[in-house]
Amino acid sequence: MQRSVLFTLVLATTALTTSGAAIAGSFALREQSTRGQGLAFAGVAAGSAGLSSIYWNPAWMSGREGMQFEANASAILPYSNVTPQTGTSPLLLGLGGTGETGDIGSDTVLPSLYASYQLGEKAWLGLATNTPFGLSTKYEDPYAGQIYAKTSRVFSFNVNPSITFAVNDWLSIGAGMQVMYFSTDLSRSLSPVPYAPTAQLSGDDVGFGGTAGITITPFAGTEIGLGYRSPVGLNLTGDLNLQARSGALPAGTYPIEADITLPEIVTFGLRQQVTEQLALNAGFEWTNWSRLGTIPVKSASGPLTGATLTNLSFDYNDGYYASVGAEFDFNERWSMRGGLAYEWSPITTANRDLRLPDSDRVHAAVGASYTWKDKLTIDLAYTHIFTVGDGDVELTPGNPSYIAGLPFVGSVDSRVDLISIGASYKF
Repeated sequence: MQRSVLFTLVLATTALTTSGAAIAGSFALREQSTRGQGLAFAGVAAGSAGLSSIYWNPAWMSGREGMQFEANASAILPYSNVTPQTGTSPLLLGLGGTGETGDIGSDTVLPSLYASYQLGEKAWLGLATNTPFGLSTKYEDPYAGQIYAKTSRVFSFNVNPSITFAVNDWLSIGAGMQVMYFSTDLSRSLSPVPYAPTAQLSGDDVGFGGTAGITITPFAGTEIGLGYRSPVGLNLTGDLNLQARSGALPAGTYPIEADITLPEIVTFGLRQQVTEQLALNAGFEWTNWSRLGTIPVKSASGPLTGATLTNLSFDYNDGYYASVGAEFDFNERWSMRGGLAYEWSPITTANRDLRLPDSDRVHAAVGASYTWKDKLTIDLAYTHIFTVGDGDVELTPGNPSYIAGLPFVGSVDSRVDLISIGASYKF
């Protein structure tokens, strides 16, 4: 009975998963837990997110009795608007206009599912299904920057089984495997002329990786967690479709391949029980986005086999995320939480482009939980994300995406609202 329920929930999550706007720096998605979101993800590697903490640290399953399930759904409501500024090529402004783009972000719902099963006194099995990476932006045609981007889509689905062992009463270790499907679809205009022919690049692959973690309880009321999500290597295969000649390439469809390695993530968490009702949380996360430099897209077959047809230019920096949060239990049924976080984006003016005009951000979050009969808990959370610092786009010499002779300079107005609901059940 319990196994059939688990299988049904996995299938449901697979069916619901969609690509989303990137929320965790570049095209990563951090919104994998309602309870964690209410704390701005402070202390998630130390268990503050409940069962969904196994996304960041599989070792946190230690001590969970019997079988437990958790399901979350987060509505991601981004807004991003780009307005051309002085410095943009007169040709682009003349043909594409000087007005703002309107909202280029796409609203979406991001689901996640978790399960744990106690094997014995010292061992647990876990399963997580998530969308770790996603992106969806779209510009109307025509607009001044259409030679740089029209549509951008990234989709992923990850299945992560794991196992945890309690070494003793203060130390637990865990490890797991990632199986990830990843796809992308990117398009741009081949000229600044309104309604010009387009170039469209698409590819997908299944990649593998791992997860690992450790949880330490040095004394009662204090939990320390360290979690690791490994890089995932992908050999994307697909097509480059040119509706008109591009440089030396005639119009046509070209089979392509491209090697890309998605970044590893290290998360540190601290959870401190101050009183029976109050707990304080803190967290820090590092993402190795600098793995993404310039990725050649090569011909996969035919007379051009092995030749570079185009490049995906990232040149990212590493990403960092620091957070603090607090949780207060009013009684056995109700609890409230809140958190603040600052995120250093891997994207700066030096490498920002129109596909993803990301910048540093401040996350402000609140959440609440209601527990019914000690078995079913309902979680709610709301987050507003403010962009800070210089978020402008400067596609000029030195930017890896710059097209010679056609600079684009624009101001970016961005923000994100997140509304999440989750439910967990203990058998």
